[in-house]
Amino acid sequence: MKLLTTPRMDRCIGCHSCSLACARLVHKRLSWSSSGIRIHSSGGLSTGFVALRCLGCAPAPCAAACPTDALKQRDGGGIFFKRKHCIRCSACVPACPVDAIYQDERNDVFVCIHCGRCVSFCPHDCLEMQEVEGMSEVVI
Repeated sequence: MKLLTTPRMDRCIGCHSCSLACARLVHKRLSWSSSGIRIHSSGGLSTGFVALRCLGCAPAPCAAACPTDALKQRDGGGIFFKRKHCIRCSACVPACPVDAIYQDERNDVFVCIHCGRCVSFCPHDCLEMQEVEGMSEVVI
């Protein structure tokens, strides 16, 4: 199984192409906030950008906080996200230690599922999929 990584964020120009690709291809929306990967300034004009995305925690605190098993622990780290089981309770959002889970104004939850669809849309090659042993398939 592969995990989305951001090894070259020093190249990021903050274009949000990855976020828009995720929102459109995975979540069928067109909004930076409807994405599993979100790009933010790292603090100033000359300090670059950071990518907020699931880091593949093991154990995943968001899965432990979810009362309906919409977020379930994956072998090797990370989570499965079953949108149809999500009751929009927000319990997972503060449980994430890296602010990688976002809940929009309609209370829909967005988290990176490590599908890799965003990678090819980055014009500066900031993202890549890295092989991680012991991880299971992605579900949304």
